[in-house]
Amino acid sequence: MQEKSIDIDRNILQSSAQYVKGVGPKRIEMMNRLGISTIEDLLYYFPRRYEDRSNLKPISQVQAGNLETVKGEVLTSGLKKTRRGMAIFQIAVGDQSGIIYGVWFNQPYMKSRFKIGEQIILSGKVERFPQLQMNSPEYELLTQDDEDTIHTGRIVPIYPLTQYLNQRTLRAIMKRGVDQYAGYLQEVLPQELISRYRFQGIIEGVKNIHFPDNFSLEEESQRRLIFEEFFFLQLGIMIKRQEVRTLQGISHKLDGNLTGAFLKIIPFELTGAQKKVLKEIEADMASPIPMNRLLQGDVGSGKTIVAIYALLLTVSNGFQGAIMVPTEILAEQHYILLSKLLEPIGVKVTLLLSSLTTKIKREALGDIETGNANIIVGTHALIQEDIRFKKLGLAIIDEQHRFGVMQRVTLRDKGLNPDVLVMTATPIPRTLALTVYGDLDVSCLDELPPGRKEVKTYWIREKKRHDAYGFIRKQVRKGRQIYIIYPLVEESEKMDLKAATEMHEELKENIFPEFKVGLIHGRMKSKEREEVMKGFKEGSINILVSTTVIEVGIDVSNASIMMVEHAERFGLSQLHQLRGRIGRGEHESFCILVSDSHSEEAVKRLKVMTSTQDGFRIAEEDLEIRGPGEFFGTRQHGLPELKLGNIITDMKIMEMARKEASEIIKSDPTLTFPEHQMIKRRFDKVFLKGLSLLRA
Repeated sequence: MQEKSIDIDRNILQSSAQYVKGVGPKRIEMMNRLGISTIEDLLYYFPRRYEDRSNLKPISQVQAGNLETVKGEVLTSGLKKTRRGMAIFQIAVGDQSGIIYGVWFNQPYMKSRFKIGEQIILSGKVERFPQLQMNSPEYELLTQDDEDTIHTGRIVPIYPLTQYLNQRTLRAIMKRGVDQYAGYLQEVLPQELISRYRFQGIIEGVKNIHFPDNFSLEEESQRRLIFEEFFFLQLGIMIKRQEVRTLQGISHKLDGNLTGAFLKIIPFELTGAQKKVLKEIEADMASPIPMNRLLQGDVGSGKTIVAIYALLLTVSNGFQGAIMVPTEILAEQHYILLSKLLEPIGVKVTLLLSSLTTKIKREALGDIETGNANIIVGTHALIQEDIRFKKLGLAIIDEQHRFGVMQRVTLRDKGLNPDVLVMTATPIPRTLALTVYGDLDVSCLDELPPGRKEVKTYWIREKKRHDAYGFIRKQVRKGRQIYIIYPLVEESEKMDLKAATEMHEELKENIFPEFKVGLIHGRMKSKEREEVMKGFKEGSINILVSTTVIEVGIDVSNASIMMVEHAERFGLSQLHQLRGRIGRGEHESFCILVSDSHSEEAVKRLKVMTSTQDGFRIAEEDLEIRGPGEFFGTRQHGLPELKLGNIITDMKIMEMARKEASEIIKSDPTLTFPEHQMIKRRFDKVFLKGLSLLRA
């Protein structure tokens, strides 16, 4: 009987939110844009912040410029029009100490909402014109028998909104939804765990996160719900890791001669960090369990060399290696480098891009299928249905944050459980890496090769542009080469930004007519890009105007100056990646960030860039500024979206959740025990396709 009751309750929560009073067929379309479809979605659509409107003051004590809440009686109301036709509706509200006015502009319909003599609570910013007034305040009309307010006179939830849905309407819907349906929520956490941590129950937690009576209750509900989010996140990571470890992979034989041959073809000494990581990769590839490793390292730390060694190891065992990168220009750069290093020792490297001609693509596909191609470099074209590898032994994914989990899975599925190495130049603090990439073993290149110079970084305002151009001119005359980076390819009417194509003409014709100015961007044909890059590498192009296509992979040692236009438009990690394109040669290098922005976030980013070269510190600052959701792109990893939890500030709760999830998985790896059935059901819902997704 109990099981049937639970099923009925669950069906109610999966009903459309359209049937909550105040929603209906039109409003549900707006709410769908917020991710609210079912009643359960509604209950789990949490406030983004709260306003404390519980502190009622006598009207005589409110202060202009402050957010205040008052209670009084509607004394008068009136509607008037200005000379320009604007309708102004006004009410006078009084208590024993004074009078304040509520004013609404161009909302004549407000006249029907208030009656003289009604009790009312007003909340808003107080102005003085010369009388005290609040413009468009929140209000709550009080009846004699019901003073249960939701918009004022209490701690009031503020929700994220969408077009045509205002705060007051959504808050009223949420109150009705919580009051009517929160009681149907089923507890998913074990009772023993709830007792140990003194968590609120799920019904109490959801009610208190929406409409708390005090901030202590709100904090306790946050703690419980954040734990639940992290608990299922950790369960997913652990099951994902566990299932990969049950697969039968390839046991590569280690060839001592290979290391010697490899060291001969690279013209420099490996760093200690590179040698350590190579040993970790060798151990993984020798094991019959498929390698599932994350290689993270700062810009210029030498990840590509590590990748080449791993590719050589799989090729020497008779397998093919594939490296998937996010952009065609980066694929081309990798292809040129790998061909130059490896083809002299008999390794065939093939390039596969969507933009290749039909004839060249057909040849490439043939080489991949027959095994004639030993190493294949490509973009997402590598995971198209018509790509068939003869014997894929190693899949490398470069710039992992640019790809979703399903793309990683699809590439792995092109072989029989090949080894997988994912690489990122966005360093992540180790504890956070274990959280987000917890299904992967983590290697870290935390040492830069000798000879990498510090790049002196400056932030300048628009008025200093002329000086910057003068500096660039002097550097080009000394033989140096310059990058000038723009955030857009073409001028946008909506954004007043200098775009690469327009400014290329301006720089070439009017500013640096004595120099050769080139242009490169992602919309150019592959052959055109190759010609431009060849010209820049060979030194026939002095100044290269570019979009962010040069963010990763391009290495021109003589390029020692970078000027980034509209630097406020770039994220911190992206700016650090861009800066990593210079400082690779013997010459002193400079990065000039141009921005007239005064926004707090932009100023913080630019100050960080001018104060440090440390990619790990920059990553931590980026996490703080942007928040973990955007930084990691949790959805990209096939993990549930975090609505409340912050991986940085809530790390203690994360560690608690990891410990509890680990205990459950140790005792019940497939969540089959009767006491874990509610966890299993929620797990399958949170991860959409449940265990089937994680098996990939």
